[in-house]
Amino acid sequence: MFTTTKLTYFSPPADGSRAFAHINADPATGERPKNWNEDIRVAQIEDIRGKEVEYSLDVSGFQYYRHPAKHTKFTNDKEIEEEYYPESIELFKKLTGASRVVIFDHTIRRRRPGEVDDNPHKRQPLALVHVDQTEGSSIARVHRHLPARDIINLWRPISHPAVDWPLAVCDFRSLDMKEDLLPVALIYPDREGETYGVKYSPNQKWMYKSAMDPEDFVLFKCFDSVQDGSVAILTPHTGFEDPKTRKDAPLRESIELRALVFYEN
Repeated sequence: MFTTTKLTYFSPPADGSRAFAHINADPATGERPKNWNEDIRVAQIEDIRGKEVEYSLDVSGFQYYRHPAKHTKFTNDKEIEEEYYPESIELFKKLTGASRVVIFDHTIRRRRPGEVDDNPHKRQPLALVHVDQTEGSSIARVHRHLPARDIINLWRPISHPAVDWPLAVCDFRSLDMKEDLLPVALIYPDREGETYGVKYSPNQKWMYKSAMDPEDFVLFKCFDSVQDGSVAILTPHTGFEDPKTRKDAPLRESIELRALVFYEN
């Protein structure tokens, strides 16, 4: 089954300059200064509920699982790091065969219409097609913890099913990395990061799993150091407004972990 919606893509600066966006929003408007434009396109997103086994991390770049979290409050960063990180590390190891996993950050998103997303504790679902790391920023991150091979995200709903503003992922096999991706500098007050903006292509194939509940989660790649064509390297993703969502559905709440994944071989 497919749902028809609009996705927000990246349109590079017309003058050919390096794309950038400030991470901090203007408290009054919620807008983040940037030098590129949004390109809104109609997209078909396939609901793959019931056939999730057809997709895997190394083939499509993402993989769905079910496993309840022991930590369920998600209201205190220290408790999340002390309780949710360790159990998630064991999940990463079990599902990927990793020998070591280092979680380097997390983001909680709670949709609150009208609330300005101006600090890390008020993050809204991100309605922009993107990849969290570029190859350059991934290598810089990995070099702090050599010999990590992958950067993988773990995303799950919290509190209730994510019917409102679910997460869509793009099948890596439908992506043209040379044509579809462009680095975007992320300007922080004290440093600079880099993500990939994703340009629209009619060849891209989008999927989601409808009504994921807190026992559901999805792993998806941000970077893989194996780049010989044998495995998926990364996964564009975005939150999106599903027009089939009922009006009284609870607003989306989710947590996303980003982890460096190490293998012995």
